[in-house]
Formats: sequence, C-alpha cells, structure tokens
Amino acid sequence: MMWLPTIRDVYEARKIIAPYLARTPLQYSAGLSRLLDAEVYLKHEEHHPLGAFKMRGGINLLAHMTEEERSRGLTTASTGNHGQSIANACRIFGARALIVLPEKNANPLKVAAMEALGAEVVFHGDDVDEARAHCERLSAEEGYRYVHPVDEPLLIAGVATQALEIMEDLPDVEVLYLPLGGGTGVSGACIVTSAMAPDVKVRAVQSEAAPAGYLSWKQGEIAQAPMHTFAEGIATVSGYELPQRIIRDVLDDFVLVSEDEIRHAMGLLIQEAHTLSEGAGAAATAGAYKQRESLAGRKVSITVSGANTTVAQLSAALETYARMRG
Repeated sequence: MMWLPTIRDVYEARKIIAPYLARTPLQYSAGLSRLLDAEVYLKHEEHHPLGAFKMRGGINLLAHMTEEERSRGLTTASTGNHGQSIANACRIFGARALIVLPEKNANPLKVAAMEALGAEVVFHGDDVDEARAHCERLSAEEGYRYVHPVDEPLLIAGVATQALEIMEDLPDVEVLYLPLGGGTGVSGACIVTSAMAPDVKVRAVQSEAAPAGYLSWKQGEIAQAPMHTFAEGIATVSGYELPQRIIRDVLDDFVLVSEDEIRHAMGLLIQEAHTLSEGAGAAATAGAYKQRESLAGRKVSITVSGANTTVAQLSAALETYARMRG
C-alpha cells in the first residue's frame, strides 16, 4: 500500500522546490469579488514558467530519486501539464524522459513544450489510461523508472506546496476551490488544511463530461466514466487510489460543471481578473461561480492551475462567455 504524504512531507518539499520555482502570488480580485459577493483571491499557478502547477511535483519527485533510478530514464503518461513537469525535472536533474500521450485531445502547445525540454514524446491510445498502460509495458520491458501520473506520494507532497502558500498568505481563508483531474492538487490541499486549519473547506471541481473522480468520491470506491471534456488537464476516465484515500473524509464538497460553464469561466477570468487560463485552469472558477450564492461574505481562494490554452480553445471560450453573458 502506498504511504500517505503528511504536512511534514509538504514542508520538506517546499525546501526542495524553492531553489527552482518562485512562490506564486495570491491576489485579490475585485471583479470576481463583486460577482460572487465574496472576498475572492486567485492563486496564480499559471505564473509558473511552464504555465501550470504540476511543476512543483516533478521537481520534488526527481530530487528524491537515486542516481540509479535517474540513470534508467523515466517514463510517464500525461495529457500535457504532468508531462511538462516530468520533462522539466528530468532536464534539471539530468535524466532521460519518455512521455506517452494519448493520440486524441493532445494540446499541441504542451507537446511542443515537452519536446523543447528534451523529452521524447510518444503517442499511444485514446486516453491517458491507455497511455499509462503503455508506459507500464515500457517500464517492464526496457527498464525505465515508471512514474505514475497521480499515485506518487512525492508528486502530491510537491503539489501541496501551493496550498501551503495559500494558508500562509491568507490564514483566515474559509474556502479553497481547486480543479480535479487525477486529484494531486485537491488531495494536497486536503493534507495541508487538515493539518493547519481543519475548519477550512476544500472543494473540488471537475467537468461533468469526465466525472470519474467525482463518482469515485461519491461511491467510496474507484470508478470509471466516459471522458469527453475539451479540458485535457482534467480529462481522466478513472479515479485514482491515493488521492481518493486522502480526500475521502476531508473534502467538503465536489462540484461538477458543464463544458460551457468551464468556457464561461475562462472568459470570466479574462474579463474580470485579466487572467488567461486553459480549460482545466478555469474549472475551479467555474465551480465557485456555480456555488456563488453559498459564498456571500466569505473569504475564498480559487486556484488558476494552468494557462496552456490554444487559440481555438480560447476563441470557443470567448464565444461561449459572450453568449452566456447575454
């Protein structure tokens, strides 16, 4: 059974990550505060050099690996941001990276970034779980150190440093909204809040077009579901064991949003907060907006987890925002 990361692991991860990544800002948004009738702060994870929060986990994981593990090379499956994180960490620590992406729905900007970081990119399967199975075969046949995209305690501890920063910068925060695909970000936030401020509410947001994480949490066992979301950063067909174990008794609520609600949130972030996000990066905003009536007068943090959107995705989002705005 995998070990569960603790707040001590998160503090250790912060020391490891600090030389490589700057602390991201937590900034008050007047526009979103007005719309939600709350005191709203955005955690700007899109400010990372690769435009997404996952960078934190990759560096923490590679830093803990032995030279033998690094010398074997690493393989992992990704829809993009996790792959960028591993490719970047392999570049820093001098390891070979082979990233397997699903043939469908790959974001070309993320693919180009992985290749620019020196990773070898391979396309296999229709979704990230089929890509992951291919990674496992490569690991067994060719000796790569396989990195699970979600069920890696050191990835979660690294990603959890974003929630640690939120709690330090806004100690009286009442509600945290984060997107959930595999669940590293949300489970990291649950580790931090349960140790530092158990009264803080952590809320996960997922697309109703890829609800496997939600169903796993709701049913209390790992579930699978069809995946049809455009937001590749949260496009999973299965729940994952380690995050689900962590969030099961800690998570306050799990919000499902429609594809149009995510697109609307992308436009909302541009219009009201001058912030560019990808679909997955705007999911938490979509969840907070959907639950805005319950947030009146409260102090809220919303994680913008990534900004790696394409022109086509952004254009569709702005059209949807204009239509839904009326």
